[in-house]
Amino acid sequence: MAALRVSRISLLRPIPSGARALGPKARPFSVSAVRTAASSLFPDEPARPTVKTDIPGPVSKKYIDDLHEVFDTRSLNMLADYNKSIGNYIADPDGNVLLDVFPSCYAQIASIPLGYNNPGLIAASKTPEMVSAIVNRPALGNFPPYDWADTLRSGILKAAPPGLNQVFTAMAGSDANETAYKAAFMYRRQRERGGPQAAFTEEELNTSMNNTMPGSANNLSILSFKTGFHGRLFGSLSTTRSKPIHKIDIPAFDWPQATFPQLKYPLEDHVAENEAAERASLEEVEHLIQTHHAKPAAVVVEPIQSEGGDNHASPAFFRGLREITARHGVLLIVDEVQTGVGATGRFWAHEHWDLPSPPDMVTFSKKAQAAGYYYADPALRPNLPYRQFNTWMGDPVRALLFRAIFEQIQQRGLVAQAARVGDYLYAGMQRIAERYPDQVANLRGKDRGTFIAFDSPRRDEVLHRAKSLGVNVGGSGATAVRLRPMLVFEERHADIFLEVLEKIVAS
Repeated sequence: MAALRVSRISLLRPIPSGARALGPKARPFSVSAVRTAASSLFPDEPARPTVKTDIPGPVSKKYIDDLHEVFDTRSLNMLADYNKSIGNYIADPDGNVLLDVFPSCYAQIASIPLGYNNPGLIAASKTPEMVSAIVNRPALGNFPPYDWADTLRSGILKAAPPGLNQVFTAMAGSDANETAYKAAFMYRRQRERGGPQAAFTEEELNTSMNNTMPGSANNLSILSFKTGFHGRLFGSLSTTRSKPIHKIDIPAFDWPQATFPQLKYPLEDHVAENEAAERASLEEVEHLIQTHHAKPAAVVVEPIQSEGGDNHASPAFFRGLREITARHGVLLIVDEVQTGVGATGRFWAHEHWDLPSPPDMVTFSKKAQAAGYYYADPALRPNLPYRQFNTWMGDPVRALLFRAIFEQIQQRGLVAQAARVGDYLYAGMQRIAERYPDQVANLRGKDRGTFIAFDSPRRDEVLHRAKSLGVNVGGSGATAVRLRPMLVFEERHADIFLEVLEKIVAS
């Protein structure tokens, strides 16, 4: 079908004030600017969303009630019908089909890279290699497949950040961060003892069983940033600072936190203020490294604080962070669980920073469909076996899937596409922000692919209304509306989002 050659962002009539936020009364939906040319990857992808019922509708409610008897459904966003979901669109059992622009469902918390029911990934899942990995799931630390090195080199390590050539595979993002923290602590203590050959003392061995020093290094820590998110396990949760609901009632380590720069927008109008905020943050990091009673073995940072409100900082800030950590012998862990695998217009977001030396570890998960951390220094391997260990130590199924994902990203130029579509989407949102500055504020994410966000004084209403109009978008922090589309997101999908956004903010 030929693409429609009309204005990309049209003026839309406001929704009447009495209209319902969700449901059939909000259903009329016209997208005059949508490009309807079918994607070669998903020829059956819908041209636009379809909303038939309230969300959740009657069929979904029945399934939810049944599920709630055996599973906690209180965090449920919507019930999905994955057999009918395709490309950038997610379906539910009531026949609603939504453009999936953001995590949770929104691209499955930013973890779907190549669209629903991607034919290339389906083909990869049917190979004998994949079937063997599924039915013979190995305990990788004890019984890895004979070709495990080939699997890693052809996939996970082929995608490794520049300068990092080894990997420890894990189960999920929280697990990736936890094991990276463990590596940092063991590295620090080995160095303090004089090297990996130094033996443990009898006192260290005995006191470790009582969780006391010197065996338990309670005088060490991981330094993180306020409003950061690094997971929900015990160590990762102690570095998570985004919302009290994540942490309340859970024992936590007394570890330091620094202020992440709170930039003002537009950036070009607040250069001096933003430089001062970043400088103050770096000074605080250095002060904590030097004075905190639990000495940081590592600093962990997200390239873009996602859960905490989509907070950005400049490449200069991160270069400063690398310089400080290197000077003080503190490891730098870059948490790329959400930012990795192409969505920022680079395969790894930290590639935007032009660092003088690579991070010491880079954790990954989500869009990789696998998890773990990359590193280069052999000393980050503990001096004895079983110190960094668990039953599965990752999953060959996920490693094979990441290989197929990486191959498709390369073949289709999807990182460059994310950069191009992100520029297009940002420009459209900037035009809306100029017309409705009180509704679309602090627009951020320029030149960061589709990692785009803005603040709204009526954020929850925006999210609710967008869903009623067929677009699944989400929020973070207190006021942020953020986008996390898949790498197969195109300009025609951006057109739909832009029209829906303008319809909402104009009403």
